[in-house]
Amino acid sequence: MLMNMKDILAVAKEHRFAIPAFNISDWSMFLGIMDLCEETNSPVIIEIHPDELSFTGPDMVVGIRERAMKSPVPVCIHLDHCGDFGKIIYAIQCGFTSVMFDGAELPFEENIAGTKKVVEAAHPANVSVEAELGTIGSTNPADLEGGAAKIIYTDPEDAVKFVAATGVDTLAVAIGTCHGLYPKGMKPELKLDILKDIASKVDIPLVLHGGSNNPDKEIGESVTLGINKINISSDIKAAYFKKMREVLEDQGLREPNEIEPPCIEAMKVVAKHKLDLFQTTGKASLYK
Repeated sequence: MLMNMKDILAVAKEHRFAIPAFNISDWSMFLGIMDLCEETNSPVIIEIHPDELSFTGPDMVVGIRERAMKSPVPVCIHLDHCGDFGKIIYAIQCGFTSVMFDGAELPFEENIAGTKKVVEAAHPANVSVEAELGTIGSTNPADLEGGAAKIIYTDPEDAVKFVAATGVDTLAVAIGTCHGLYPKGMKPELKLDILKDIASKVDIPLVLHGGSNNPDKEIGESVTLGINKINISSDIKAAYFKKMREVLEDQGLREPNEIEPPCIEAMKVVAKHKLDLFQTTGKASLYK
């Protein structure tokens, strides 16, 4: 069941749960996530960063769309962090059902203008738009998803103005998360009071970026306070490639169909935990 972000998150908002947006970088990771979500009857957002799209190529998006349309669970295909209008249009042409314009580090009015331009281009194609207000931190400057050296928390009043001015479908808010896995000694802390204030003023689904490696208690509470989409990239990739390094210690293995299945299973364990934590498990039944 292929859907755009607006429609898949409308149900999540109504029933107060969040949907994980799993960043996938290859076909095996995609298959593992889809198998898990169908096994658990869970809606899912398949998320691809522009750099990942450059690696996989547009033909994989065609395959993702085919699997999604045949799937019994709702699936959204979303372009992650992108500030390049041309690349966003390319993603729409490739078959994405949702795109993100990332103008978080632009001046407020420029972020509004850029987001509005994308909304005006995407909505006629039934493609939904996510934007970001405030900045997400970074634990590793080399991560492709980027992130700022300093977190700028989302101002709730600015969020109200931004949503009204752009017509955006969903908003990523900055409440203290960082992209990547937190190094030893770095303790994440979410400003849940800011989230609560934003959710009371803004009537569209809210997004949490940098959802990997945060304490379950805080993430779970953010869902109850209004987060409906949580990006997960580093956690599942760390599990996938940790297992791959272990498997490749067997020097006799050289076939992907021998190497990758245990890596997929290791990734699925982490992804299943996220589905349960976000209260996504079993929620595909809510979609008609």
